[in-house]
Amino acid sequence: MQDKNLYEYAVIRAVPRPEREEFLNIGVVLFCKRAKYLKVLYKIDTAKLQPFCGDFDSHDLAGYLQAIDKICNGSRDGGLIASFDIPSRFRWLTAVRSSIVQTSRPHPGLSNNLDETLHKLFKELVL
Repeated sequence: MQDKNLYEYAVIRAVPRPEREEFLNIGVVLFCKRAKYLKVLYKIDTAKLQPFCGDFDSHDLAGYLQAIDKICNGSRDGGLIASFDIPSRFRWLTAVRSSIVQTSRPHPGLSNNLDETLHKLFKELVL
């Protein structure tokens, strides 16, 4: 029997106007220290974002999400943060900030299959 992995996840939110504190869930980032796992899934739904801010630039949002993906993957072109160890990258991604891309506080869980858990959380919290 396989041991369950303790993981943490955070919901990624689009916040078109941070001063209004209105947001739309657009992704999930999942981290497991023991498995050296850090992955993200996201989807930009422009139709859902329009009511928040009609002139919102989804191209900028896409760029920010691609940067998150590069940080999760530790890509060479992901900047300095992408070179950090996996726990430090997750902590940086989930730090409180006032920008158009924010995350929820991290939440813990246990999983036998981290990829499956990431997809399940994405389906429940974003789609």
